[in-house]
Amino acid sequence: MTSDSRNITWHQAVIGKADRHQLNQHGSCVLWLTGLSGSGKSSLAVSLERELFARNIRSYVLDCDNIRHGLNKNLGFSVEDRKENIRRIGEVAKLFVDAGLFTITAFISPFQEDRDMVRKLFNQDEFIEIHVSCSLEECEKRDPKGLYKKARNGEIKDFTGISSPYEVPANPELVIETDKLSIQESVDKIVEFLQNRKLIG
Repeated sequence: MTSDSRNITWHQAVIGKADRHQLNQHGSCVLWLTGLSGSGKSSLAVSLERELFARNIRSYVLDCDNIRHGLNKNLGFSVEDRKENIRRIGEVAKLFVDAGLFTITAFISPFQEDRDMVRKLFNQDEFIEIHVSCSLEECEKRDPKGLYKKARNGEIKDFTGISSPYEVPANPELVIETDKLSIQESVDKIVEFLQNRKLIG
């Protein structure tokens, strides 16, 4: 579905991002968590959100499964649909960042090209790619949703890490090794990064 851009006009808002930053007393950015299924992205995302909330920092988590229940429920898992899934999330995250929120996304987002596509939507300091690094062996051992077992049995096609590739981020802002760090240690490392970047106090 496409639209005729000749009939669409951008409506300039009266309240801008800088105004929201001033109101919130903090900036905004997207924390893009990428990694294999079972690497701990969702657990890390909600724990990070809890920590930011405790610090009076406005944030919101966009989780892969939750988004596919609503906004992206019409998408499958083909290469084309996965690309569109990430594109839509990028656009939503852009709106949330403009609204002054720390936006935490938890998506496998296996392809570098797609992550780079999203990065281009943001200012240079607004997109923080975080590789939630965990060995395939450990992810399979955890297998919280039983997906690896189904993939190994041929019940799921194009499953990342088994029958579809995962492209490790070429130059992420941060790497969190969840097979070596606890959730709290991982959250602390992200918070330290945000403090060093002067994104939070």
